[in-house]
Amino acid sequence: MSILVYAETWEGKFKKPSFEAITYAYELGKSVNETVTAIVIGNTSDEELKRMGEYGCSKVLHTNDVRLSTFCPSACSAVITEAANKEGSKYLVFSNTYSGKSLAPRVSAKLQAGLVSGAVALPSSMEPFTVRKKCFSGKGFTDVQITSEKRIVALSPNSHHIASNPFTLTVEAFNTAIPDNLFDTKLIEVKKTSGKIALTEAEIVVSGGRGMKGPENWGMLEDLADALGAATACSKPVADMGWRPHHEHVGQTGITIAPNLYIAIGISGAIQHLAGISSSKVIVAINSDKEAPFFKVADYGIIGDAFQVVPKLTEAVKQLKSSH
Repeated sequence: MSILVYAETWEGKFKKPSFEAITYAYELGKSVNETVTAIVIGNTSDEELKRMGEYGCSKVLHTNDVRLSTFCPSACSAVITEAANKEGSKYLVFSNTYSGKSLAPRVSAKLQAGLVSGAVALPSSMEPFTVRKKCFSGKGFTDVQITSEKRIVALSPNSHHIASNPFTLTVEAFNTAIPDNLFDTKLIEVKKTSGKIALTEAEIVVSGGRGMKGPENWGMLEDLADALGAATACSKPVADMGWRPHHEHVGQTGITIAPNLYIAIGISGAIQHLAGISSSKVIVAINSDKEAPFFKVADYGIIGDAFQVVPKLTEAVKQLKSSH
């Protein structure tokens, strides 16, 4: 038996959430004396697959069906379920990304396994199996018990560390018959952003609100983001007004993120926005209104005109980086 991890790839490459999930599974495995097996779906090179061994994975099951070149939740969940049965897995780990959120519940139903979605920690107890997760739009935590024999944990991105646990890795081709009727998702259009850091992957996020006064002023935020190696984000009103694309909207009705550093510029800090960023490790607020709600939750606050503060901050970052 082994703990099964769905190791998600993006265009054939692993990213941080997959390594977090493998590390989490490895540390969970030490509690139950089980090894870690990753199921990888899609066209991924052997060299890339071997990266799984750096973080505690001892075996990779690789499914490379050409029909799975486009993500299809019904088909992928069938593959993962078959892999879990093959390995006799009582524990499964997903990353709670968009793909993970669509797959984990399907696999849970197929395996009749309990599911903790949005987990932020290793189990505090193995019997009863108890895992902490976020609740109330990220404003609180709750401990969830799973009483079923099989257990699934969907780990919130950026909530668990990545650790080096080198293993000698074996890679097996995992060929399973997938009925045509499971391919119920049709790809109509693909829109990609290039040269930018994905919000869900970013360690640092620079975000702007209505205090930026218009889309023509966003270059100032992008300059700071470039200097920091950060992703850019925005509040809901900014996206609704068309100043920024909707995929940058963070908050209760947008993307939920948990970067190490979140810099909010010209954002008042409505509760709906805070719900999407409250798991950030460090929050910095820049606002000319000293009564802005953001200052109540921020670790650091700057009361001042963003049009004066941000360029100086950007210059300071550039000088600091050039001196090292």
